[in-house]
Formats: sequence, C-alpha cells, structure tokens
Amino acid sequence: MKKRFFAFWATTALLFASCAGSGGGTVYLSDYLTEADKDDAMPAIRAALDECRRTHAAELVLPEGVLNIRPEASYERYQCISNNDESLKHIAFDLGGMSHFTVRGQNTILLFTGFISPFSLQDCADITISNLSIDYTHTFHSEGLIRATGDGYLDVEFPADYRIGLDNGCLYIMDNEWETYPFGNMLEYDPVKDEVAFDANDYWLSRQTLPAEQIGDRLYRIHKENIKATVGNVMVLGAAARLNPGFFVADSHDILIKDVNLYHCGGMGVIAQMSRNIELNKLVIVPSPGKGRVVSITADATHFVNCSGYIRMIDCTFRNQKDDATNIHGLYMGIDRQTSPRSLQLSWRNGAQQGLQFLRPGMTVEIVRNKTMTQLCRATVKSVEVLNRHITNVTFTADLPEGIEPDMVVAADDAYPDVLISGCTFSGNRARGLLLGSRGKMVLENNYFHIPGAAILFEGDGNYWFEQSGVRDVTIRNNVFENCNFGYRVWGNACISVGSGVPDRTSGECYHRGITIEDNTFRVFDPRILYLYSVDGLTFRGNRIEMTTDYPYLRGTTEHFRVLDDCKNINIQE
Repeated sequence: MKKRFFAFWATTALLFASCAGSGGGTVYLSDYLTEADKDDAMPAIRAALDECRRTHAAELVLPEGVLNIRPEASYERYQCISNNDESLKHIAFDLGGMSHFTVRGQNTILLFTGFISPFSLQDCADITISNLSIDYTHTFHSEGLIRATGDGYLDVEFPADYRIGLDNGCLYIMDNEWETYPFGNMLEYDPVKDEVAFDANDYWLSRQTLPAEQIGDRLYRIHKENIKATVGNVMVLGAAARLNPGFFVADSHDILIKDVNLYHCGGMGVIAQMSRNIELNKLVIVPSPGKGRVVSITADATHFVNCSGYIRMIDCTFRNQKDDATNIHGLYMGIDRQTSPRSLQLSWRNGAQQGLQFLRPGMTVEIVRNKTMTQLCRATVKSVEVLNRHITNVTFTADLPEGIEPDMVVAADDAYPDVLISGCTFSGNRARGLLLGSRGKMVLENNYFHIPGAAILFEGDGNYWFEQSGVRDVTIRNNVFENCNFGYRVWGNACISVGSGVPDRTSGECYHRGITIEDNTFRVFDPRILYLYSVDGLTFRGNRIEMTTDYPYLRGTTEHFRVLDDCKNINIQE
C-alpha cells in the first residue's frame, strides 16, 4: 500500500478549505511511488494529482532523479490545439481547472515513452511549473548520418536505437515497442556547426512514401528525385504530425514556466491560446545533452494565439528546434455569408485552427477586407452559436454596414498582449526566429540571434495562414544578429523582414506601424538588413553593421535596406 505521509496536511487543508476555500498544503509525489512504479510513474502521478485536487494543495513536489512515464494509465482528452494536430491526447500532468498551484521539480527528469503530452493547462489560473527536464526515450523525428550521395539518392546510416523497416519498398521507423513514427519531410543539419546545413532545402514527402532499400547494417539507400546533401551531415526526417506539445495552455491566466529544460516533444514546446499573462523564465529548449541528437523539438519552440495581458520570455534558450522560435498572432475566421443584418456565418479556412473558439459575447471584433487587409468596421458580439468544429454563427449588437462580402475575415480586436523578450538566445533552428503579430507594446532587447532565415518577421494575412497581425508599437534594441539567413532561401528576405499578405495593393493603407530598431549589432555575411512592405512608421538608428565572410553569399543583391513603394514615414539612419 502506498505511503501517505501528508495525511496531517490533507486534514489541515480540508479544514482550511472549509473556511477560506483554499488548501495550501504540499503533496510529495515520492509518497505515492512504489517499486512497481519505477518503469511507469503515471499511476503515482494520477494519485498525487487527485489528492492535490481533493485537498486544494498549493504544491506538488517531484522527487530528484528520473521518472519514467508511459501513456497507458495517463489522462485522456480530445484537444484541438492551434497549429498542432487535433486528436485524443494522452496527458501526463493534466492540470485542467486547477488554480494557485505549483508543480516543482527537484532537478527531476521526466522521461516519456510513446505518444504522450507532458503538461496540459486548460481553464487554469496562477500555475507555476519549475525545476524539471523533459525528454523522450524515442524521438518523434528521426536522424541518420549521410554516408554517400548520388544522382537521386542518399545513403543514410541510422543509429542502433532506431528500428527501421521497409514496406512495399518504402522506409518506415519504429521504436523498441514497434510503435510507428511517421515522417513528412527531410532537412539536412550540419553536426559540426550544430545547426541547419548551409542553404539546405526542405524536402516534403507524402506520408510514409519514401522509397528506400537496405544496403548494409543499419544503412539504407533513400531515393528521391533531385535530392542533394553533404556526406557527413545528418539527414533529419521530420515528424509528419504535431501530436504531443510540451506545454498546452488554453483559456488560462497567470502561467509561469521557470527553470525548465525541454529536450524533446512531438509538437510545439509551449503553445498557448486564448490565455493571458504568461511568462517563460529560463526555459531551455535544446537537443538532449549526451545523446548525439541535432534536433531538439519537432516544431515551434513557442506559439501564442489570441492571447492578452503579457507575454514574457526572459533568459530563455531556443536552439535547433524544427520550426520558428516563436509566433505571436491572432486568428482570422472567414465569412461564409451574411445571414441577417446583424449576423454572420463564419468558418475556419486554415485546417490547423479548426475546433478553436475565440469568439465571446461582449468582445469587440474587426471585419477586414481580405484582399487589402484593411478594416471595414468594428462590431460587438452579442451571441455565439457553435455549429461544429468548422462553422460558427455570430450575432452582433447592431446592424452591420454595407459592403460585407464572402471571404472577408473576422478577428478579435479588443485585447492584445504586451510582449517582452529579453536576454534570450535563438539559434540553429529551421526557418525563422520571431514572428511577431501583437498590436500591444512589444520590446525585444539584449537577445542573440543566429537564425537560418529571417531573425524577426512581421507578417499576417487573410488568405493563406489566416493569422492576424498588424503591429503598432515595437522596439528592437541592444540585440546581436549574427550571420542570419544562412539556410533555405525562402525563409527570409532580410535579417528583419516586415511584410504582409496583401494581394491588392491599391488601398494605400499600411498593415504594420510604429517600429523602432536601435542600438543593435548586425554581424552578417548577408548584407540584407531590412526588407519593408506595407509599413507606416519605422526608425532605424544607432545600429552597427559588421560584414563577415563566415558563409558564402549566394543571393546577388548587396543593398542593406529594401523599402518597397507601399511604405511611408521610414527613417533609416545608416
């Protein structure tokens, strides 16, 4: 029988809860662990969390050392997670509905096996997660050493801990328990520089249709037309789906993730939606030390959707993740039709957003012309009827103006997060650094960027990704940008790129406003510092540009600043 040393605390907590509505005691996971749990701590975690809920405990303390965690006894929730894949999730620490609560490790290593998500925070308030590390026994992506190349093929040697199979002449990969890990793309990494390979290309694949043949012990010849790579580099087969993010935060507020190492997960590192006041403090996302991996996690390090209050990233390190360091934006739903003078039928146009619900009675929204990305009007929501995961009917408090057409888009327009990103390091990952779309005040200071694409990108559109942006107040100061844009050429037009998806440029209005870039150091082999489109108000002053020869420059243009015609009030002081 499991020991329960905290019985006194539980009794005291219940008595206090009857008086004040809150417990405040501490639960120790070690009191629930037995010899039978050494291969799977999930039953003990459930028992401890159940006790935390029952007694309104303030803290769950994890023991020092490694906790092996498997999915069989985990929590289950069907979750629609923005820009990740919806599915029935296995979850280890399901904190849904909890408040004023801390999960505190003691240099604890949470070692997961299989398709399981570490943390889920839905409808939570005042939650802290600290002093722990997260890793997996088998990665959701796969890595192999390139031994030889030829016309339309690569010879790739996979480590011994991968189970490789062939089915109808195509490659597939399993873990030691015969669980299949589908892949959807290939990307080359340089293990010496510990980053995406110079000028490397994304190769996109149909799921599990990569022709291959075995030519030696753990050595496979992969066939793909026009593929190119360098012998000695590592070919990464990226996960086909984003099923298991590290931390999922939804409809929650006042969340702190501090002193956490996230070495791997099968999705985004931290994905937060419809939440406010989130701080990441010394969150480290890097490849697991000592395991020979070149990739950390399989998607964005962080991603924030329709959040408000504040977003803070302080002294974090994001390295070698398989997508951007962060993306902060709102959501656009498309208009199907106007059903009454005050009502619209809306639907999701980006499949990665289906199932989300950001519309609330009383909130203010903007209705935007999708071709020009200009605002037609603002309106206040009276009621919301969710028909299904695709379609929502919304009624407003007043009649809508003339001119509403199908395919225009609707987004929240009443609360945007203030963003502080300070003292962070971003390097080696696929694609871009920071994608910034909040209309709140944003400050980026004292950071280091070494990104294969644009270090900072301002974008947004109502026709493809359906991500609301349009910044209003951005300060970028005292950062170091070192040799960015060394990767695939479509990942960036410059070190800092300001653009938007505006198909019709006839409106004369600008999508982005109010950007100041000052007192930064640009140490670059690629001379392109700024690319500007649809910007009203940008100042570039007091910055230092140092040219390097650390990579060959292949792009052609040598101008530092490219300002397109659709800009105004641009002040560049070289």
